[in-house]
Amino acid sequence: MTDDGDEITADLIAELLREQHPDLADLPVTFGARGWDNQLWRLGDDLAVRLPWATEGADELLRKEHALLPAVAPRLPLPIPVPQRLGRPSERFPRSWIVTTWVPGEPADRAPATRGAEAADTLAAFLSALHQPAPDDAPTGRHRRGAPLADISEGFGPLLAETTDRGLVPCPDAVREVWDDALAAPAWTGPALWLHGDLHPANLLTRDGNFCGVVDFGDMCAGDPACDLAACWLLLPDGAVDRFHQSYSPAADAATRRRARGWALVKALVCALVGDAGVHGHPGGKATWGPPAAASLRRLTASSAR
Repeated sequence: MTDDGDEITADLIAELLREQHPDLADLPVTFGARGWDNQLWRLGDDLAVRLPWATEGADELLRKEHALLPAVAPRLPLPIPVPQRLGRPSERFPRSWIVTTWVPGEPADRAPATRGAEAADTLAAFLSALHQPAPDDAPTGRHRRGAPLADISEGFGPLLAETTDRGLVPCPDAVREVWDDALAAPAWTGPALWLHGDLHPANLLTRDGNFCGVVDFGDMCAGDPACDLAACWLLLPDGAVDRFHQSYSPAADAATRRRARGWALVKALVCALVGDAGVHGHPGGKATWGPPAAASLRRLTASSAR
């Protein structure tokens, strides 16, 4: 059900396609996944339909993907869902929706990367290709993603307190130490780079222990690459983070890696919270987000700042 009380079904999607994209209306429609902002339905063998279902502003994120991703996709070494059609709000469904290419694979929160060196190289190659200077009119990050860590420092204490109270953070003092070090690191002084903005385990796809695709670019924005580089602590198995930094080009300096650890803490704490109980109208949470969050917190607090 959507926030408006409408049920999203295969019949509804077929009806929307008949109204707006009739050449696609006869393709079979099957349920794919229920994401945080959107539902994903497979359309035939090669396409997918994404419709907002839960959060305010999700249709705006889909329109952003439709505008930005076709130009970005050709330079990326991993498949991404390339928008093909834009669905207009209508009387039958009052929000925008999109048709994209289908990206096969299993979400990494359900099938984690296990081939450490290969996965580190794959993730580094993807981010090296994505992290190019963005134009002046590139979007800024939702929830201050890609901005200086100081911009989100006010919310870190309450986030740490809530996750600690729930028993999700075994060593809060160690977490605070890593956060304070990240906050003290010199700020990013380079150009604003294109960022994915939301690299957590549910947005990376795997096959045979390695990454095979990246999805959900609704938070794509421009800013400090540390926001994305945080993903190595959340996505890679033990022992692979150093390999990732060796493969990422141009190499991140020590300050950027310190800031990335701070972003990784924020992402891990949020994922731990979602995995435990859910937030923002998602009762029960997403249990598969908990284990990678716990592993990330363990890795971050066990290693020294680099």
